Amino acid sequence: MNALQTILGDVLRALDGVDKTQLSLFAVEIQKAPRVFVGGAGRSGLVMRAFAMRLMHLGLKVFVIGEVVTPGIENGDLLLIGTGSGTTKTLVTHVSQAKALGARVGAITIQMHSPIAAAADFQINISAPSPKIDGASTNISVQPMGSLFEQALLLITDAVILILMETIGQESKEMFARHANLE
Repeated sequence: MNALQTILGDVLRALDGVDKTQLSLFAVEIQKAPRVFVGGAGRSGLVMRAFAMRLMHLGLKVFVIGEVVTPGIENGDLLLIGTGSGTTKTLVTHVSQAKALGARVGAITIQMHSPIAAAADFQINISAPSPKIDGASTNISVQPMGSLFEQALLLITDAVILILMETIGQESKEMFARHANLE
């Protein structure tokens, strides 16, 4: 088996079904929000943290939920959740709280009929079956657990960054000026 070719094939199949208008909608919603909050659990959470970093590099006000320096979400803010299953209890609670406080919610998920997707104002659907989801086919990918979703999530969030770079009119050089310098 050529493991890299297998992974690339998986990712290309998963991304092929992504609705490009959903990517653009994410970018529009991010630009409209005074502050953006991101969250996810496990490896999906790590990808969402990477997304937050790039949003910060664009000069946006962005926070990762659960961090001690994250302020309270408010009316008009935006919460973006990356979750394969869309059922992670802590994330469902975060979405519910954000909605109750008047924030908008965007979800990137496999399960478009999950509690998180149902509560979200807009979504991106990734066709990346995972054995973590009841009834999902595991024959699509030989990769373990949610790897395919997490890989696709990273590429989708990077695609949103490229859309924002073009829309806002920023280049990598300008973004790099905001890179951490206490390394």
